[in-house]
Amino acid sequence: MSENELSKIVVNAAYQVHTELGAGLLENVYQECLFSEITDAGLKVQKEVVLPVVYKNKKIELGYRIDLLVEDKLIIEIKCVDSFMPIHKAQLLTYLKLTNNKLGLLMNFNVPLIKDGIKRVINGYL
Repeated sequence: MSENELSKIVVNAAYQVHTELGAGLLENVYQECLFSEITDAGLKVQKEVVLPVVYKNKKIELGYRIDLLVEDKLIIEIKCVDSFMPIHKAQLLTYLKLTNNKLGLLMNFNVPLIKDGIKRVINGYL
């Protein structure tokens, strides 16, 4: 399944979660519910995936964690903020580069309409 096909399923799952819960909860609540929806859709999903940095052939554990990794291809970064800041996109781009993945979804659940809280972030060409 391509990254674009996966992203459609994940976006639909985010709509389900946001419709059920609305805005105003903590990120870990949305993470757990989104994890459940994606799993129920039959996809492989991992949460809190540790992401080390390799520096001069040494693995450095810095505490980077990918919120959700779908089918080892699509990174989901979950936020509950008033609005996206440039650092949020930079964080997701870093995760994409460190994993050599092409597509990530930045999802802000603290919005009235979830469509306004989803941003695609691309590393290279898709």
